[in-house]
Amino acid sequence: MMPELATVLRMVAQAAATLVEAIGVAIVAVAVVLTVVRYVTILVARQQPFPPESLRLELGRSLALSLEFLLGADILRTAVEPSWEEITRLAAIAAIRTALNFFLQREIASEAARVESARTERSRD
Repeated sequence: MMPELATVLRMVAQAAATLVEAIGVAIVAVAVVLTVVRYVTILVARQQPFPPESLRLELGRSLALSLEFLLGADILRTAVEPSWEEITRLAAIAAIRTALNFFLQREIASEAARVESARTERSRD
């Protein structure tokens, strides 16, 4: 007996969501490891008293990208025959993640502009 199409689609969507979620988690893990390695390298070399802002910017970009993947996974999980409860939960999760991403992107843009401004000032001197 062949499984119902909705059941097959739900299984495929769940598998795809798990894969997309794993990619989002991997992005965060790799970004954190790379940031820590770069931070420790800078501290050991004593190149600067504080880590450069570029470390925060790179980590922030990775976190923003990861949020997009995690939101995509949530959408995939509710793609096949969602209930109103699932739709409501997805809307809440999407709103929270979108707000986080918005503020993160705003901070990244602000910090990038500040770094570029400082770089321009140093090149003039």
